[in-house]
Amino acid sequence: MLEVFPTQALLGGVLIGISAALLLAFNGRIAGISGILYNLLFNPLSGSERNWRIAFLVGIVAGGYLMLPVEFELRQGYSPALLIISGLAVGIGTRIGNGCTSGHGVCGIGLMAGRSIAATITFMATGIITVTVLRNFIG
Repeated sequence: MLEVFPTQALLGGVLIGISAALLLAFNGRIAGISGILYNLLFNPLSGSERNWRIAFLVGIVAGGYLMLPVEFELRQGYSPALLIISGLAVGIGTRIGNGCTSGHGVCGIGLMAGRSIAATITFMATGIITVTVLRNFIG
C-alpha cells in the first residue's frame, strides 16, 4: 500500500492552490475540472479556449502519472456496471451543483463564495456519511 506523508499532502495542496490561483490570474477562469471538461466536450469553443482546457487537463493527468509509485495497483473486485453508474452519478451531481470539489472546494471557498461553502459542506458531509454507512453497516 502506498504511504503518503503529511509533507507530501501539504506540497500537493500548495501546488493545487498555486495552479488554481495562476489560472484565475492569467485566464480569469476558475479551476473547476468538471466545468473545464464539460465545456471542452459539449460546447463549441474557439482555438484558444479549447487549447488552454486541453493543456490544463493534460497537465493534471501527466502530473498524476509522473507521481505514480512503481508499486501502484488498481483495486480489484468492483463491478464495471457499478463503476459506470457511480461515475455518471458524480457527473450528474457536478452539473446539478454547478461545480465539483475543485471548483467549489478549492476556488469557491478561496473566493469566499457562500454557495461554494454550502456545496462543499454538503458534498463532504454526504461523502462522510456514505463511507460510514458502507463500512459499518453494509460491509
